[in-house]
Amino acid sequence: MDVIDGSGSIVPEPNWGLLLTDELEVESAREYWRLVTTEMRERNILSPINRHSIQRLIMAYVMFDRTSRTVAEQGPVLKPKRGNPKSIARMNPHYTAMREAGADADRIEAELGLSPRRRNAAGKIEKKAKVSRASDAYLKPVSK
Repeated sequence: MDVIDGSGSIVPEPNWGLLLTDELEVESAREYWRLVTTEMRERNILSPINRHSIQRLIMAYVMFDRTSRTVAEQGPVLKPKRGNPKSIARMNPHYTAMREAGADADRIEAELGLSPRRRNAAGKIEKKAKVSRASDAYLKPVSK
């Protein structure tokens, strides 16, 4: 699927339907992919080697969105169960997962040069032309 003109040949988009079951999350992942690859292509830092890092970034975004919805409904601290005198309030596991997904996204954004602080550190991809040297003509491959 070539969502962005010219970027599908550089970095093909994953099949989100194989990784995610919720159709809204699949659409969200496609939109995140479009935003990230467009940004990287415009800044000339999009490379095929970054495909899996971009995929991990998108999955971190989706996991953050998923867990943040649950935390918004339940809160960061789960209340003790009623009627159980030994029950105590505890951290919502979704809150922990949300924070970890956010930290993962921050780290990957920095590695890819997408975070505002690291934008200037990301080097542009330079396409090097093959330079012929005199030694190239000296030794030629021998076929058997």
